Amino acid sequence: MASLWVRARKAFVKSRASGLSAKAATEMGSGGAEKGYRIPAGKGPHAVGCTDLMTGNAAEGSFLRLYYPSCDDTDIEETPWIPDKEYYQGLSDFLNVYRVVGERLFQYYVGSVTCPAKSNAAFKPEEKYPLLVFSHGLGAFRTIYSAICIEMASQGFLVAAVEHRDESASATYFCKKKADSEPEEESASSVEKEWIYYRKLRAGEEERCVRHKQVQQRAQECIKALDLILKINSGEDVMNVLNSGFDWDHLKDSVDTSRIAVMGHSFGGATVIESLSKEIRFRCGIALDAWMLPVGDDTYQSSVQQPLLFINSEKFQWASNVLKMKKLSSNDANKKMITIK
Repeated sequence: MASLWVRARKAFVKSRASGLSAKAATEMGSGGAEKGYRIPAGKGPHAVGCTDLMTGNAAEGSFLRLYYPSCDDTDIEETPWIPDKEYYQGLSDFLNVYRVVGERLFQYYVGSVTCPAKSNAAFKPEEKYPLLVFSHGLGAFRTIYSAICIEMASQGFLVAAVEHRDESASATYFCKKKADSEPEEESASSVEKEWIYYRKLRAGEEERCVRHKQVQQRAQECIKALDLILKINSGEDVMNVLNSGFDWDHLKDSVDTSRIAVMGHSFGGATVIESLSKEIRFRCGIALDAWMLPVGDDTYQSSVQQPLLFINSEKFQWASNVLKMKKLSSNDANKKMITIK
């Protein structure tokens, strides 16, 4: 999967260097699209399903994709990795590529990629599962980390992958009622998607201030996701504005509330730290290549009591970032850091 991103990125660089025109991009028909690629299946004993959950008709609501152990239903088609063309547009913005070019290139290279998580597959209610709330990195969104989320679900976790609305995602949306719809109308045709795209830093803005404000919102969105899943676990009705057809009642009493963790990558790693400092129901955290810039100074003052595991990749990290991790984890046996060479 990484090779697909590398090839797409090289194509972006080449298109910018050669001034690839909109006409040339348009002429890249679907005939050359990569076919047959899929996110790797989980190695655990469970088949995996996924479904989307959105609450509220404004940006302040919650939006997540839940990955879960499912009944093995081979009749259900696999899920597209990138669910809407607007995500291609957002990724293009994030990568500083013209949208018309980026959309065509992403469609060409990853448009047919699927995930081995069956959409709205029947939930497997055999036991109580630990819950993992997942936070994506800068410029990503809820489906980008499908490989990790599917693996964890195959091992017997419920994974709530949050899509953040702090303008750090390349794209996200909320559903609002159409202006011409009747007040009592609740069908899918009565709502429309309001898209929120990645916001670049403005001239003169200090990145640390912007990212710190964003990470505060991100942590609150992770806590909202936790609240939402625990409401469903207790049997409360939750209104899903997406009308996915998934039966949320089957999740009643399915969460092991003594085993709740928060996990994230890069900016999501910083979100893990902030979430732990604000919510004791998160029993532990896993930060994958955490980006420490957004973490507030007050967070280093013993505000994270829960166990925390930093997992780093050698080529991603740099000295000042690692020193901040050590500052947070020094003299605390509950906090560990490992690096994959």
